[in-house]
Amino acid sequence: MAGEAAGRAFESLEHRWRVLRRLAGRHAGFFTIGQVTRTGCEVRVRAGLADGSVTRAGVGLLRLGEWVEGPLDEYAMWAAWFDGAVAVSHQSAAELHGLGRLGPRFLHLSVGAGRPPVTPRLVVLRRRLAGTDVESAGSFLVTTPVRTVLDLAEADIGQSALDEVVGDAVAIHRCAIEGIRSASGYLPPHAAARIDRALAGV
Repeated sequence: MAGEAAGRAFESLEHRWRVLRRLAGRHAGFFTIGQVTRTGCEVRVRAGLADGSVTRAGVGLLRLGEWVEGPLDEYAMWAAWFDGAVAVSHQSAAELHGLGRLGPRFLHLSVGAGRPPVTPRLVVLRRRLAGTDVESAGSFLVTTPVRTVLDLAEADIGQSALDEVVGDAVAIHRCAIEGIRSASGYLPPHAAARIDRALAGV
């Protein structure tokens, strides 16, 4: 009986570890201390930190050691922090889509829920986006090119920078002119006017 109980306990631990690994797999191997607690994997993670199969990625963030570092890790890491309820947006989304030359100094995130981390690196905007406003970039979400153009029309970038973003979006076939024009009908008048000016030069 004791052996059966031990076997069931081991299976339960292995099941919880598989759950945590699946969560981490959604975001390039990153996971949070909160996810460790929720899955009951504290002992396994402590052992992983000791043997190198788990590494520390930041305050409250960990990563499975087998994942190879990549150029988009920062986006995936913050997606894990917000448990997926986040999308890269605004200037950062434009950079990912290859629109314009905004060169953002911060990482812009649109967040539906969750506590933002204390870091000067992020610009966190609280809003809920419709499913049609985001697309998958593998380990994280990013606003669609059209949503990105609309967001930037409402932001404080200059008109010439917006013109370049819109021009690139059309030139590389990430957006259709009519798609942008139609979507801009839902913007405040000043932002819609900025879109009209940008489209006039395409």
